Amino acid sequence: MAETSPAPRGPAPGSVIPQKRGLGLEDDQHAPAVSSPLNPDFANARARKAPPAREQREKKESLKKREAKGVDNARGGTPDTQSHGRGTKKKGQEAATNSQSLIRYTIPLPKRHDFDPPGPPVLVPSMVRAGRQFYESQEHVYNRKGFRYTHCIADPEFRFTQYHRQSETEPFTARFDYEDSSSHIRFDKAGRAVTTEKGFRMARANVGIREGRWYWECKVVRGVKNPNNLSPMDSDTGGHVRMGISRREAPLETPVGFDAYSYGVRDLAGQKVHRSRPQDFFPTSESICEGDVIGFELQLPSLALHRKVVDGTYNKAVDVSDDADPHALEAPNIIRDRLPIRYKSQLYFEQFEYTAIKEVEELTYPPSSTTTAPAGAAGQAPNPNHPLAVLRTLPNSRIKVYKNGVDMGTLYDNLLAFLPPASKPAIQSGVVGAREGLDDGMLGYYPSLSVFQGGSAEANFGPSFWFPPPELSQSTGPAATAAVIGDEDVDMVGAHGTNGAASSSTATARSTATAAARRGVTTLNDCMAELKRLRPLSERYDEQIAEDVLYDCLDEVDLWMTDGGDLDARPGVSSSGPPLAGPVDPQGRQRVAGSGKGLEMAIGMDVRDGMLGVQQAVVGGNGELNEIVQDEE
Repeated sequence: MAETSPAPRGPAPGSVIPQKRGLGLEDDQHAPAVSSPLNPDFANARARKAPPAREQREKKESLKKREAKGVDNARGGTPDTQSHGRGTKKKGQEAATNSQSLIRYTIPLPKRHDFDPPGPPVLVPSMVRAGRQFYESQEHVYNRKGFRYTHCIADPEFRFTQYHRQSETEPFTARFDYEDSSSHIRFDKAGRAVTTEKGFRMARANVGIREGRWYWECKVVRGVKNPNNLSPMDSDTGGHVRMGISRREAPLETPVGFDAYSYGVRDLAGQKVHRSRPQDFFPTSESICEGDVIGFELQLPSLALHRKVVDGTYNKAVDVSDDADPHALEAPNIIRDRLPIRYKSQLYFEQFEYTAIKEVEELTYPPSSTTTAPAGAAGQAPNPNHPLAVLRTLPNSRIKVYKNGVDMGTLYDNLLAFLPPASKPAIQSGVVGAREGLDDGMLGYYPSLSVFQGGSAEANFGPSFWFPPPELSQSTGPAATAAVIGDEDVDMVGAHGTNGAASSSTATARSTATAAARRGVTTLNDCMAELKRLRPLSERYDEQIAEDVLYDCLDEVDLWMTDGGDLDARPGVSSSGPPLAGPVDPQGRQRVAGSGKGLEMAIGMDVRDGMLGVQQAVVGGNGELNEIVQDEE
């Protein structure tokens, strides 16, 4: 009997074909205990979800506490909306302090003499160096202990900024800053030559460089003797000199190049110094001797490119050029939290100074081997894309050096960035106004000189130089200076009393704008060309004065808008606090200036209330401005 073959098996119906089924959380019991390459997510699926966080109950006070405070709702008290939750008031103050607006301090009335222009420091003869008289500057405050001081004056035109604005003292030119120098520095009459009997002490110029190309010179008045001109009487070395640039964080009791916040060149062997590490720079056996003139050319990128670096958006492949995009222009947000204070007979704005940061200090003093720096952060060398903003460098930045008109090459390049958050103020616990991430408009690199035990040097900020570089040789001299600055005399702030101060501020800004227009600076392309043009540092002084006037006006408008933008409104009036008497209008000021009585007697019925703003801090509760006292160091 023939064997019959089984019928071929056809495909199974669709209902019996095994289908891939996803495993949900309800099927966790079918999941393997250990993940495998085919099932990598099973272990995570088996993990139990964290229970939802329990809502925090409001902690209520006991009946006795509520009765003691008189806020017992059961006994007819009114509920206090501010008492729900701890720290409500503190959090509100922190939120107000961290906002991008000015802090308004509640201050007493100005005195009649506060409307007088600030006077120059008292210069007392101290010593003679190389036939030149040097003086000790007195009757002024010094920048120290985490605070910075700038001159101010009372002005009734600035109602909403509480009748104070920035001012300047003689001599009205680019020079060394009396307040921003060591107390052991001695100056000449013009404020351009310095010396000391102590160890290394530093003097910084009153002009800061933030962008562009600028040139200035330094001449050694007394220092290392020239070996080619030695005489039997020249056995004394004459002290030493270091010169260069520094930031506001650099200490004034140290030489230039002491830390990462300054770059300098020393007279011995012409070495360059940064982070206290001398390196050969001049040719062998060539020093900087008495009579030598050292020229400095500082180049910094535009502030637009600088902000890209500190914000972490700089791309080397894209940001090849430093030309600004006309569709991406962004004005700097300048915030100046300043408090008027009194020092003897002078008025100053007091503000927090920027302080040294640990990561930058470690460039000078690296941590010990036992301290491990995080990988990819402090362990990297400074560069434009460093993970830490304080260690980012500026592309297209450099400082060149000339000796007696001869180009000696680039001293340093890729300088450290200085805009916040690369710079931070010296914040003190519990002090109102200490805020990070704000630019006060004076951050930058400053020409600096350090002198040691009798060494002396003189700075020349232009426009006429001893050895101008070729690019400046055609744009200096009396004719070129008149063409750039203009024929008008610039009347400085506060030079002719209160009325003259307001008009002189306008004249200063108008003169600077006129000088820019005469140079053809009217369009964006002209502005970018101006940044690339080599300019004497004396021009930067005029720009800085105009910026101060502009920022004072912007501060006034800012607080005016904070108070509602009503010109007839009283400054800072708040229904939640008592009014505070303020100075009078311009007509009232005329009566004050013409009478021998105090301000309170002269203002009569023209008293204006106010000065209680959104952000405020009450100082001088006894009716007087705070007065500071500084001991000699």
